[in-house]
Amino acid sequence: MYTSIVKDQDQALCHLFFHCCLEDEIFTGKEMDDLSEKLVMLGLTPRIPVKEELISYRSYKPDITDEEDYIRYLILRINPVNDLALYSYCTELCLNNPSIDPKVEALLLKIGEALNIDSSDQALIKKLIAQRKAVELQKIC
Repeated sequence: MYTSIVKDQDQALCHLFFHCCLEDEIFTGKEMDDLSEKLVMLGLTPRIPVKEELISYRSYKPDITDEEDYIRYLILRINPVNDLALYSYCTELCLNNPSIDPKVEALLLKIGEALNIDSSDQALIKKLIAQRKAVELQKIC
């Protein structure tokens, strides 16, 4: 399953971002643009064949039986130095999804727990990202 596919830090980060975008099985153009922007910004696109990784992700996603274990596995592979930054990227990708529901909230909670980020910091980051999205849409601070 995923442990035989996702073996290094770059792959794990890419797959975590896919998981944040594809929780609802729909990959909108906006989500793809935001994901691509993050992958480029983090320098992953030259090293990772993104289309191939997306195919790999979709091949095993239906077989993920324990999402918490999956997320912990990815976080262990990523071994983040800047846990709050990683959580904020995941939050931003999740909040770009047009259909935010309790599953997305549960996913963010699992990611936060895997990163050992306390609930008050998680709430602050979600609020920050939501306000930034509002500013971007309304064009006012």
